[in-house]
Amino acid sequence: MGKFWGFVDNIESYLCRTLLAIFVCLLFLQVIVRTLFSFSFSWIEELSIYMFVWFVFFGASYAAKMAAHNRVTFQFKFLPDGYIKYIEAFADLFWLAFNVIFVYLSVDFIFNKMNRFQSSQTLGFHLSWVYIVLPIAFTLMTIRILQVNYKKIILKEDMIDPDAIDLDAIKAETDAIKN
Repeated sequence: MGKFWGFVDNIESYLCRTLLAIFVCLLFLQVIVRTLFSFSFSWIEELSIYMFVWFVFFGASYAAKMAAHNRVTFQFKFLPDGYIKYIEAFADLFWLAFNVIFVYLSVDFIFNKMNRFQSSQTLGFHLSWVYIVLPIAFTLMTIRILQVNYKKIILKEDMIDPDAIDLDAIKAETDAIKN
């Protein structure tokens, strides 16, 4: 059961890796075929664009999981450390409200207001299959925001900012372990 929840907890990471690998390979194939054979597959570019869009939205959800979204944090230098996580959580309430409204509006658009005959130009499938990423990714992002705040406030875990990681210190620790 632990492997399943580990997979679920990292679903955005796996999706991003898979999407990136596939659309880079498709674009590489397109470049090779165009260069060597003066021929192109019309569907590759369209599919790659859709995959890139999905990659971006799932990447945003993954960034929320890692607490790595951009924030204005200059004002936090003037506050005691204990207050910062509560102020960030308060700001996250606005983000959550936006996400909930956006999920509602995107579901309403996809299932009620979208042109029933709007299909992909070369692939031919209905574009709702592309747009469905919006409510999925924003729902995941909402879950991740709640998860991060739960870890910071309830479990008192310190979320490490990925931009603040000192690579030299990690290398020194790795070298020390090897020796």
